[in-house]
Amino acid sequence: MSSKLIASDLDSPLGQLSTQLNDSDLRATAYEIFVAVSRTSAGKPLTYISNSSSSDLSTHHHSPNSPALQRSLNSAAASKMKKAFGLKSPGSGSKKSPGSGPGSGQGKSRRSLTVGELMRSQMRVLETTDSRIRKALVRIAAGQVGRRIESVVLPLELLQQLKLSDFTDQLEYETWQKRTVKVLEAGLLMHPRVPLEKSNPTSQRLRQIINGALDRPIETGKNSESMQVLRSAVMSVASRSDGSFSEICHWADGIPLNLRLYEMLLEACFDVNDETSIIEEVDELMEHIKKTWTVLGMNQMLHNICFTWVLFHRFVATGQVETGLLDAADGQLAEVAKDAKTTKDPQYSKVLSSTLSCILGWSEKRLLAYHETFDSGNIEAMQSIVSLGVSAAKILVEDISNEYRRKRKGEVDVARSTIDTYIRSSLRSVFAQTLEKADSSRRASKNQPNPLPVLAILAKDVGELALNEKQLFSPILKRWHPFAASVAVATLHACYGNELKHFICGIMELTPDAVQVLRAADKLEKDLVQIAVEDSVDSDDGGKAIIREMPPFEAEAAIANQVKAWIKARVDRLKDWVDRNLQQEVWNPQANQEGFAPSAVEVLRIIDETLDAYFQLPIPMHPALLPDLMAGLDRCLQYYATKAKSGCGSRNTYVPMMPALTRCTTGSKFQGVWKKKEKSPNLQNKSSQVATMNGHNSLGMLQLCMRINTLHRIRMELDVLEKKIITHLRNSESAHAEDFSNGLARKFELTTSACVEGVQQLSEALAYKIVFHDSSHVLWNGLYAGEPSSSGINPFLQELERNLIIISDTMHERVRTQVVTDIMRASFDGFLLVLLAGGPSRAFTRQDSEIIEDDFKSLKDLFWANGDGLPAELIDKFSVTARGILPLYRTDTESLIERFRRVTLEAYGSSARSRLPLPPTSGEWNPTEPNTLLRVLCYRNDEVATKFLKKTYNLPKKL
Repeated sequence: MSSKLIASDLDSPLGQLSTQLNDSDLRATAYEIFVAVSRTSAGKPLTYISNSSSSDLSTHHHSPNSPALQRSLNSAAASKMKKAFGLKSPGSGSKKSPGSGPGSGQGKSRRSLTVGELMRSQMRVLETTDSRIRKALVRIAAGQVGRRIESVVLPLELLQQLKLSDFTDQLEYETWQKRTVKVLEAGLLMHPRVPLEKSNPTSQRLRQIINGALDRPIETGKNSESMQVLRSAVMSVASRSDGSFSEICHWADGIPLNLRLYEMLLEACFDVNDETSIIEEVDELMEHIKKTWTVLGMNQMLHNICFTWVLFHRFVATGQVETGLLDAADGQLAEVAKDAKTTKDPQYSKVLSSTLSCILGWSEKRLLAYHETFDSGNIEAMQSIVSLGVSAAKILVEDISNEYRRKRKGEVDVARSTIDTYIRSSLRSVFAQTLEKADSSRRASKNQPNPLPVLAILAKDVGELALNEKQLFSPILKRWHPFAASVAVATLHACYGNELKHFICGIMELTPDAVQVLRAADKLEKDLVQIAVEDSVDSDDGGKAIIREMPPFEAEAAIANQVKAWIKARVDRLKDWVDRNLQQEVWNPQANQEGFAPSAVEVLRIIDETLDAYFQLPIPMHPALLPDLMAGLDRCLQYYATKAKSGCGSRNTYVPMMPALTRCTTGSKFQGVWKKKEKSPNLQNKSSQVATMNGHNSLGMLQLCMRINTLHRIRMELDVLEKKIITHLRNSESAHAEDFSNGLARKFELTTSACVEGVQQLSEALAYKIVFHDSSHVLWNGLYAGEPSSSGINPFLQELERNLIIISDTMHERVRTQVVTDIMRASFDGFLLVLLAGGPSRAFTRQDSEIIEDDFKSLKDLFWANGDGLPAELIDKFSVTARGILPLYRTDTESLIERFRRVTLEAYGSSARSRLPLPPTSGEWNPTEPNTLLRVLCYRNDEVATKFLKKTYNLPKKL
């Protein structure tokens, strides 16, 4: 091999020899065999034919004499083999042509070379060496007429024929003799075709002779005893039959000696001056090389393996630049694949497996990390190496693997699974490097403002890696794996997902870095999935299998979970704050000039700040998670509103229980009725509750006013908050039109409802407290007690007016009307309650009806206030009941009794004809309702009413 060839890290898979024969020794032996078989390949006996124009052998010792070797070659001849393999021609110009190497004769350049001359030049054999071999062959032929070369042990005959005088000096002769003896040792003892038995005495004797010959030169004369002993032992071992019944001597046909010798011959096919090229005359030369098969025990199958290895090894040894050599090796592997299917010879399989494993190992060393091996500059070589690696893998698996044979072949796509392995391995490797690079980049930029987090850098790099994979490598790999890009992005997805998973597990709070990483991961995932979908759209399942291999990063879900945790923490803190501050709130208007609770101002401020902080979070889904925040804030405000009204009572808290329907003696008076009512536990509970809630009367009223103002203020502020949210949404990068149309910002529904209900409840409680509790001394104790003419409504009106002035000064104008309306309604209810359930201290004649009607008009006028108060239509609406009942007080008693009988019969049917039932108290006063009519009769101060009530219900006759 030329010194230009670089050392490769590949040991020959054809086998290592047990003797100390180097490549130079093997090349010399291979050349001797080549010349020997070429001289006799025409089938003629080994006889020297003298040139007729020359009488001196030495004059023409350099010229080939056999017809085969005398055939001339045209260096420009086109090679069929090279065309088939697509191999390039040797370089021209300054490159030397074949035959111009060392040892060529001066006159050779003026004529065409013979095959023999070409081979000598290619194998770099000196002319003197070539001449010596040919002379020996002539002598051998002369001594063994009629014998074919394969029946001759060539090294033995050369030892016999070549003398010290044929060499330059003693050293050269001894060196040659030792090499020749080592060849005999290798072929007959170390690597025989027919295995030797250890106890074979002939082989033991031969081993002793060879060992002696290696220590000191052997006497090789024709009559030498040592030579005769050697010949006897050699021929005895070489002549053992391999079962073929031929006369072949087996001295160079045992594996691996024969393969290594043949390798040397095949190496001669490469141009000595352009070592990546095969010579043009390769067809002619190969024809002669194959003639050594009989001596070397070769066949076409072994030739195919050897030639594949030689082509591949030449590519590696010449710097991996000529991909045509790989393509040629790959083409040769196609023949090897055919051979592998037709034979199960164990020796052949062993050589095949060793050679393919070597090729595959070298290929995989590059392909399992192809990102480190290939780039846009050498991408063409990748296709050739992949093809070679896949071809080797297929033969190894499909034709050698027992496991594969046990399976149904349809279950294993070797090429696809091989490429799958390469893709996943290489991308895992390059991902690890990319991660390390991203980490270094982060450390390098840590002193710069706003350095990117490692996984954000990594996401960007992985995205670029995926795009490069799709554009550069996947088009090549698609030949063997139709969805190569999908496998690649699935691998990257898994690698990044694993890093992201650990990152997400370590997130304790929603920092800008965390959000930046999660957003980068989300973008990367979308890009990877897009590549996978586009790549696998034509697959049988439409790409579902590869998508299943890419479980979502759930970066958005991770962000969402962190935001929800953030929301929960804020809402929980707000809830605790509401609890603490409501316990401390005194609801004292004198402590706050604004008229509403400081705690409400503070809670609204906290909510406002929370919304600002939420929209400042660097997240891509403000609209999506806003409902969670709104719901939490809404619950807190609802809780505040509910707490603000709790314990303040309601309308029913202050309305006294209806006294029993009776007609008492005159001495009973009003106090008797109240004593009877106080026996009721419900009434006692109500009285206690009212006292506990309010303490001092005036402060209790002002506290209620402040609570109402506070709830109203919260209700109004909700509109401000909702407008602010809409502004935030408009500035949000991820908001859409539907976020506004579906009322996303208008979601304080619980608070709105709680405030409306709270204001209504507190307003009614305030109204009925003023009327029935704070004004009880002028309503229950005063109005119409004794003589109606002297106990009219004026004191009650004065008390109401005083309270209305306080209300007007204290209440927010937007709720003032509602509160005054409730006070009016409570006043009307109280007025009717005095008339219909005022107890035995009240009794009315028909003449009193005028006083009653005038008083009720005065009561209405108080609220109308000459047009400055409530609207007249509102007053009319709430006075409907009273206006229907008051005319009953001027109706004569007989008509009242008759009307009572009629409506009772209508209500109870024929069963009421024999005895009128006592109608129950409904509390809903109505001039056509039996209980209302009966109450008017109970408070009628005349004889007719007394008799009717005594007769019908056995009520007392006297008031």
